[in-house]
Amino acid sequence: MEPQNRKALEFLLNHPKTNHVTSDVNTETIERRSFSPKKIKIFSSKYTKLKDCPEYKFKHDREAEKVLPDIINNQVQRLVPGGDATKKCKQAFLKRRNIGVLFSGGPAPGGHNVISGLYDEIKKYNSESRLFGFLMGSDGLIESKYVEITQSLVDAYRNMGGFSMIKTGRTKIDSDHKMELSLQTCVALELDGLVVIGGDDSNTNAAFLAQRFKRAGIKVIGVPKTIDGDIQVQTDDKEILLAISFGFHSAARAFSQNISNLTSDTGSDVKYWHICKVMGRVASHLTLECAFQTHANLSLIGEELADYTDLKRIEKAKENGMIDYTAYGMTLRHLSRLICDVIVRRAAAGKNFGVMILPEGILESLNEIQVLIIKLNKIIADYNRIHDNDFHTSFPILNDKLEHLRRLARGMGDRDNFPIWNLRDDDLFNQLPIFFQEGLLTERDTHGNFQFSQVKTEKIIMDMVKEYLNILKEQGKYKIGIERSYYKSIMKNAKLVPNKFVNAIFENPDDKYLLIKESIISLKTLKQALISNDLIGPDDALPETVARIFMKSDPKFKTQAHFYGYDGRGSDPTHFDCNYTYNLGLTAFHLITNGATGQMAGIKNLEKKFDTWEPIGIPIAKLMHLEERKGNLELVIEKSLVDLNSNTFRVFKELRDEWLAAESNQDRYRRPGPVRFTGTAEEDRPITLTLNSI
Repeated sequence: MEPQNRKALEFLLNHPKTNHVTSDVNTETIERRSFSPKKIKIFSSKYTKLKDCPEYKFKHDREAEKVLPDIINNQVQRLVPGGDATKKCKQAFLKRRNIGVLFSGGPAPGGHNVISGLYDEIKKYNSESRLFGFLMGSDGLIESKYVEITQSLVDAYRNMGGFSMIKTGRTKIDSDHKMELSLQTCVALELDGLVVIGGDDSNTNAAFLAQRFKRAGIKVIGVPKTIDGDIQVQTDDKEILLAISFGFHSAARAFSQNISNLTSDTGSDVKYWHICKVMGRVASHLTLECAFQTHANLSLIGEELADYTDLKRIEKAKENGMIDYTAYGMTLRHLSRLICDVIVRRAAAGKNFGVMILPEGILESLNEIQVLIIKLNKIIADYNRIHDNDFHTSFPILNDKLEHLRRLARGMGDRDNFPIWNLRDDDLFNQLPIFFQEGLLTERDTHGNFQFSQVKTEKIIMDMVKEYLNILKEQGKYKIGIERSYYKSIMKNAKLVPNKFVNAIFENPDDKYLLIKESIISLKTLKQALISNDLIGPDDALPETVARIFMKSDPKFKTQAHFYGYDGRGSDPTHFDCNYTYNLGLTAFHLITNGATGQMAGIKNLEKKFDTWEPIGIPIAKLMHLEERKGNLELVIEKSLVDLNSNTFRVFKELRDEWLAAESNQDRYRRPGPVRFTGTAEEDRPITLTLNSI
């Protein structure tokens, strides 16, 4: 490069404007880092103490009682002001202490604020106290890999998304050896407490750690994290103690902004159905929240499909003195028909486009698929146990796995008398697309779950939808409605009398949107209809304008598929999650300092205004029950599903037809806007929580 050009380039690279716009840190990041979340009033007290709340009752599992004897009798505890704190209490707060923290499982917006709140509160009482972050989740605890969390490190991540400060991992501490290594790490660091930030399985792990660490005097507190929103806590009396896990609101808003952009696109381009799959393997909370945020034309709730009962089939069987057990639960075929009905209805109103949302685990809501998954889990678990070998290693390719299943169906497997895999299972399985068969037979995740996020759920469903739409099209039942005003205008421009042709072509000549008769399915049958009504002769050409109207009514079903998962869980937190998670960090510190262990840090009254929020400790052991994992029963925290009797779902049921906008109505799309952390326009909580608080 010539000296003159090099000098000009250096001037450009060193210019203040260049440095400003190419910096790693922009104005938004600076503002986020400097934002101060609100503190719940109790944390303004010099000291706090714990008050047991025996009025909140849970039925605990006998297995949990057996394996977690030291924490099973924990009660819900409320933090209250410690104005009359004893000398011992004051010493507990002011003493120099060491606390460890780790992330576990997938990221969720707000995790860094849990650490920020924990750090600030530790240093508030004793500047010499130390906070250690274990790297890569449980691996850091097991392998003693950690970093001391400092002021500069915390300040770099305040109100920021992700778990990148100390990273995360999915390793389970599921053996005595791993448990002992974890304890050795904590003892070596002289930890007073350990905070586990994670989902249902991670909090389950926290309970086992609390049981093991109790004799060593190390307190263990869990923090409820999952964007799926399936960690919710209610007492036996339906008292809500924890309305939602952190990260849910931020992820839902991030997804909703993207989905909202698609509603603008589809209403502009008017030729695509956008199929939006959002995270939610078991529960459909995210789908429901996104439905309220965007008013998408169709949102499918897995819990509703699982609860479906075909009353017509039940009545028909009753007439024959029989019980039709297949009438309970939605089938894949029936689901595709329901979606087709929506598409056909919108097309009839001139809208062969739209947006639909479905949860990634929707297939698990279908009875026939759920049965296949349960059976395959059992078959794989039994094979591993009986042969002391890994199923996927023994049968590395799909055909080998299929042949093993066929042998079971023929009664040639390990369970000859009562084959778990029968001929009906084999027939149903063989009807599924090859890529879905492969998906069902892939390795489960570390928790034994079928990995729906790895399967093109939307392709399975939409391929069946397209197939049935073609049948409806051949039958003349799937057509795009022609606006009557457009029909009249184009006919008059062609010097044709609209009223003269309308009855011959359309089945509803008086409606706003005109539907071409079912019998007219081609230009040939269109010409025949005009000849039959003496509008043209057999040798006359089909009027070009009439042909154009027919072509306009002929639907071409086009889809665009989108998966919203990792982008949402890596989003920066909303104002709600910034405040929520910071106070969870404060709560975790106060629980440890007050001697609690085996508790989940929670905030009661999240569904209400901020000034009513109450920090509490929730006994993890009492939330646990036995559940099938990898073909075995294990103690886990039960996931919370969408309540079909809740205010939120009842409102959704009433409004979804309005959002479908299939009766010649204007589309009712909603614009939620970008994720924000401050300002009067920002929501103070999820819409679903607002509705449930009424």
